[in-house]
Amino acid sequence: MRTYVQTVTGSVRADELGRCLSHQHVLFGYPGWEGAVLAPFRWEEALEQAAAVLNDAKQRCGLQTVIDATPADCGRKVDFLKAVSERTGIHIVASSGYYYEGEGAPAYFKFRMAYGNAEEEIYQMMRREVTEGVGDTGIRTGVIKVGTSAGKITEYEDLFLRGAARVSAETGVRIITHTQAGTMGSEQARRLISYGAKPEHIMIGHLNNCTDMDELLKIFEQGVYGGFDRLGIQGFTGALPESRRLAEIVGLAGSGYADKLILSHDSIIRMLGDPWIYSEQDAKDLAHWNWTHVFEDVLPRLQEMGLRPEQAEAMVTDNPQRLFVGE
Repeated sequence: MRTYVQTVTGSVRADELGRCLSHQHVLFGYPGWEGAVLAPFRWEEALEQAAAVLNDAKQRCGLQTVIDATPADCGRKVDFLKAVSERTGIHIVASSGYYYEGEGAPAYFKFRMAYGNAEEEIYQMMRREVTEGVGDTGIRTGVIKVGTSAGKITEYEDLFLRGAARVSAETGVRIITHTQAGTMGSEQARRLISYGAKPEHIMIGHLNNCTDMDELLKIFEQGVYGGFDRLGIQGFTGALPESRRLAEIVGLAGSGYADKLILSHDSIIRMLGDPWIYSEQDAKDLAHWNWTHVFEDVLPRLQEMGLRPEQAEAMVTDNPQRLFVGE
């Protein structure tokens, strides 16, 4: 069965996605970034920067598709993503949805929880962006992004899980998630499925940060996809050494889930706001946090650790395509 994927420039066949990075950010800004004065956003400058990074990954590694996981409250600019896609020829899938409560922009919908019908309004927002477009751009989102807190799912976050599942059940749009500190992944999957989303339409994210193999197995036993999508980060914000995360991938593949594993970096080209100041240690931890590390370093390493070449390659080609195939 052929299924079409909605990108910022129109729909493409799932079997034309090619090599895919399934959780990236062309732009990302924490709410409040608009107050930056030292490094204001300049469209053409940012466009040149983004095009250079994507073209480099395209030329060196054959990158053909990016799922941009930036939610609406973190600097998402779908018209900018369209411009980047047109300049590079790389398919870009934009996200609907909001970030998790602790680092997103919850004030408006928390207000609507008290003085409105936030659950219905969130559903209508997501459905409109998926079926008609974001604002007046006419650019439709191709996935819904939801996130939850470390060790809990707040009432606010659950409204977005409910809305995403409802829209997915009605339209078939896929859902990708943020898990904070590698927690709540199995509960995210359980709730999304109980709210009506099909398990094969869900990708639980940031499994790199999960240190509990039992929790990882509980996620995949529900039939969902899993994103090891912060490859290239070590130590920073408590990330595991990459060798341990690759061991988890090999172990899960050996447990029968090779066709459910999807790899990416969660890396950002242009961090919105004033310059990011980080330590010398942070620079070392993030030395491989880029747009080519998975292709150039991770896939060969997984083969050295025992995966067949086609198994490793499927985690950036066949598996992302499979996420989008089927009704």
